[in-house]
Amino acid sequence: MERICYIVGAAPTAALPSPRAEDFLIAADKGYDALQRAGLAPDLIMGDFDSLGYTPEGENVLSHSPIKDDTDLMLALRWAMARGWRRFVIYGALGGKRLDQTVASFQTLRFLAEHGATGRLVGDGWNVTLLQNAALRFPASAAGWLSVFVSGDTARGVTLRGLKYELTDAALTCAMPLGVSNEFLGKEARISVADGALFVLWQGDILPDEEVL
Repeated sequence: MERICYIVGAAPTAALPSPRAEDFLIAADKGYDALQRAGLAPDLIMGDFDSLGYTPEGENVLSHSPIKDDTDLMLALRWAMARGWRRFVIYGALGGKRLDQTVASFQTLRFLAEHGATGRLVGDGWNVTLLQNAALRFPASAAGWLSVFVSGDTARGVTLRGLKYELTDAALTCAMPLGVSNEFLGKEARISVADGALFVLWQGDILPDEEVL
């Protein structure tokens, strides 16, 4: 199984990662607080620490100025990608009091895709990933809501199967949220986009299989 770089951000989250020995765990700013309370020791602590309120001590701490172009999450992603990591699972990047930071977290998924990496946001009972010229296949055990939203220009060849509302070879744009509030039906479901990128949001802990088209 591919190695995973886990990043924990500042947004409140009940879910936290369970890294294996071969994985890497980064605390981004106040994400360090959540890891401390859970008894998890990060391999790296980094950020400007304005949310945490103090700068931790230790050889694994990288402190940045709060006057910067990147969010703390983006700093962590850039650092890890420069060291060869290509698969990311990010906690504490959804919800909370900072809606703008949640939007920024979505944009980091697009950044990862454009640099040959993959990412998934986890929080508030939801998962978010970016699907680009590919398909996701969910098992019949998936339950709850699922939504798709266009990232960037028109997404063409969008097909949804095994869901309450199906589509066939549709063209979706940012101007119409047609993909919102779909539902799993207790059977295998598949989402595909032939040309373009979609943010895919779903509830629960089920992880889909990805197919490159």
